[in-house]
Amino acid sequence: MEEMTAEVIPTEHELALARAAAVLAAGGLVAFPTDTVYGLAALPSSSEAVERLYAVKERPRNRPIPVLLSDSKLLERVASVPAQTRRLVESLVARFWPGGLTLVLPKTAAVPEVVTGGPSVAARVPDLQLARDLIREAGGVLAVTSANLSGRPSPCTAAEVEADLGKRIELILDGGPCPGGIPSTLLDCTASPPSILRHGAISAEDLRQVVDSVLDLD
Repeated sequence: MEEMTAEVIPTEHELALARAAAVLAAGGLVAFPTDTVYGLAALPSSSEAVERLYAVKERPRNRPIPVLLSDSKLLERVASVPAQTRRLVESLVARFWPGGLTLVLPKTAAVPEVVTGGPSVAARVPDLQLARDLIREAGGVLAVTSANLSGRPSPCTAAEVEADLGKRIELILDGGPCPGGIPSTLLDCTASPPSILRHGAISAEDLRQVVDSVLDLD
């Protein structure tokens, strides 16, 4: 893999978002802070950029890339919510978005095969304004996974990102330590009842309260 030196820009710099959006538009990879951990982003519409994301992270190709949204209204761009689970999904979104809950749902045709080759997509809206602003600047949807080599701990600082990926990516936005520090909870809403695929920022108890309240109404 060709070595490079990642540009590091503080998030408070007035041109940080514009620079990051330009790098993404040119097919580059950008690491940036979220409410949970630092993410590594590519434009989902650029198959070459997403392929690089897999290669840079040394991520197995059988592990799909999640997508981050700038707003919950964009969920239906990437996910097809079945009628039988719509009330539950709407309740989860209302309670936990923006926030540390990633929902697995049937994907739409708008999600490229290179992002997820299976029938579903993992999506969330981060609870950090800077992250949502960047995603919005880039078109509202980004393919994002943790900014580390696969198998390594998820990074909570720009320095940790630089140590792992500083010679492999174009840009790191340094926003200081991430406020959450642990990955999002991954909830599979294609299962009935929904099942937790990864424990994380949102507790199983908090999820159960919402799920149970909706199921009791049905």
